[in-house]
Amino acid sequence: MVAVIAVCHPKSDFLQSSLSCINQTSSFLGGFLKDFSLQLKPRSRKKDFITLVVASASNSSTSNGRFYLNFTGFPFPLGPFLNRCTIRTEAVKGCIWLFEQEQALGFSSVSTNIRMTVIKLKSGGLWIHAPIAPTKECIQLVKELEAPVEYIVLPTFAYEHKIFVGPFSRKFPRAQIWVAPRQWSWPLNLPLEFFGIFRAKTLNDEDMSTPWADEIKQKVLSSPEVGIGPYVEVAFYHKRSRTLLITDAVIYVPRQPPECISKESLLASAENGLAVKLLSKGKYVPDEPVVDNNMNRQKGWERMVLQILFLGPSNLLEPNESFAQMSQKLIVSPIVKTLVFNKVPGKVRDWIDRIVKDWPFKRIIPAHFAAPINASRGDFLAAFSFLDELLGERFATRPSLSLLFTYLMGKAASYFPPDDMKTLSSLDQFLVSAGVVKKTVSGKKQ
Repeated sequence: MVAVIAVCHPKSDFLQSSLSCINQTSSFLGGFLKDFSLQLKPRSRKKDFITLVVASASNSSTSNGRFYLNFTGFPFPLGPFLNRCTIRTEAVKGCIWLFEQEQALGFSSVSTNIRMTVIKLKSGGLWIHAPIAPTKECIQLVKELEAPVEYIVLPTFAYEHKIFVGPFSRKFPRAQIWVAPRQWSWPLNLPLEFFGIFRAKTLNDEDMSTPWADEIKQKVLSSPEVGIGPYVEVAFYHKRSRTLLITDAVIYVPRQPPECISKESLLASAENGLAVKLLSKGKYVPDEPVVDNNMNRQKGWERMVLQILFLGPSNLLEPNESFAQMSQKLIVSPIVKTLVFNKVPGKVRDWIDRIVKDWPFKRIIPAHFAAPINASRGDFLAAFSFLDELLGERFATRPSLSLLFTYLMGKAASYFPPDDMKTLSSLDQFLVSAGVVKKTVSGKKQ
């Protein structure tokens, strides 16, 4: 999801603040450095201070295996920069495991979780979807499954998932790497080798020649250009567990923050900083220290969610009402819906219809927010009901009572608070006028 933000509005004020930070470390543009703290030779007091900070963080976090020096590149780095906790849970007994880490947006206090899914194949080997940062803790948790890693899969073009494939694959050099088609990067369209990804094979639509084809099916959404590049995502279906794997297409925001997000991040988000003051609508904003308690941690989580979904929500001072409308239901993220799917509804509808028609899944695992989600094909279809309106189909062309009910469910799932959508809608209009993204298609098929 973060990659969608970066790609679709490179000139926004939100990114400009991050760009100013990255310009100070331009040598990290588009990539990462190996053994930075060891190779850096300080030539000034300032550089010496940086080295000491890195060394200090390393000493405090290497004991639990969570140290990861993470200076990733343009247009903004992805935190946390030095310490990443990994949480492993068993989604399907003896078959599917979820690995989660915190992911921070640049130098801000906005975080969410990023997820890697591991499936044990009939061969006894592991199939890994969307790898995360390969900290010692993370790799140890994978090795505790006592099975060889056979395949590492990059299901999207998105930078936030691509950046860890190379480092992760070097921990398991015998594993095959498979990547979504039409890989690209911005502002420079760099080859996969630049990201440390070598000898990768391409994931093709409904490809029956993959080594896992008898167990895991795949369908590719490879859209026309929605802006400066295409949106590409591969959906997978694990037959034995009836599980649908998605990257960014749908999400389910949980009421409580994920375990991997640190209390420090939650409390930082609960502080009444500049963003809160700008969105307070003239209300009095108290400037007082944040006490560590459950109420403030929850407030921090709600603010994080609204900023991730809307960029500029209507009111961060009192986020409860908007958060309640966006949480605990299967939805398409407002950013993905507005800046991507609304541009190519015909392509998205075809992809969704093929998934629903062919795969009788009973649970969904996305790469962010809650998982696994107990959801049927009807729930999944309902989250995309906005496509019917864009394509002029509506429920008149779907006369059955079950589909009518699905449509009405989708209307509720697709409802986003209008005040919260104002910033995102204005941004979309600006980007369309600047020629950065396509105009939303409405009322006809492509």
